[in-house]
Amino acid sequence: MDTSPPTLTGRFVRLEPLSQNHHDGLVDVAADGPLWNTRVTSVPTPDLMFDWIERNAAKTAAGEQITFAILYESTGQVVGTSSFLYFEPMHRRLEIGKTWIATSWQRTPINTEAKMLLLQHAFEQMQCLRVQFLTDVLNRPSCAALERLGATREGVIRYARVMPDGRNRDSACYSVVDPEWPIMKVNLQRLVDRPFSPDLPPS
Repeated sequence: MDTSPPTLTGRFVRLEPLSQNHHDGLVDVAADGPLWNTRVTSVPTPDLMFDWIERNAAKTAAGEQITFAILYESTGQVVGTSSFLYFEPMHRRLEIGKTWIATSWQRTPINTEAKMLLLQHAFEQMQCLRVQFLTDVLNRPSCAALERLGATREGVIRYARVMPDGRNRDSACYSVVDPEWPIMKVNLQRLVDRPFSPDLPPS
């Protein structure tokens, strides 16, 4: 399993290995909501963003994960972040997580194409047999998005993590396995190819 960090480019998005060059853009992304007030996600506040990037970039450099900044390809604007996590080379599996996207870009092709590029790299370059996603069971938009992408809901992991507010989070587990990927890829490409204004996110 090759864990060297790639740059992934599609029609709408470019995923670059995270660095401090993305700091100001991610501060703007987190403030678009503001996301750090969302109960079902863990997003750093502006004063913690530098340290958050340092930690995740260090784990990427160490081969423990790969964290990306998600950029709008036509302008280079940072619109979110996502990561490959929990590599299991022996079993050829990993997790996609730590995903947060600016609120004003959440109903555009950004998340769909970013997920498609991540899954394509995982299955076609990293030779994964399984990719999983964990999301808060209370995060209905995230669950709906994963189901729309074609991931299979496998169940709920109870008390999977402690959230910043002290709540014990139950996580819904979704997965995609290698035999499903070719058909899923076609369906994701159809979603990405739907008409969309390339100039601005929806109002």
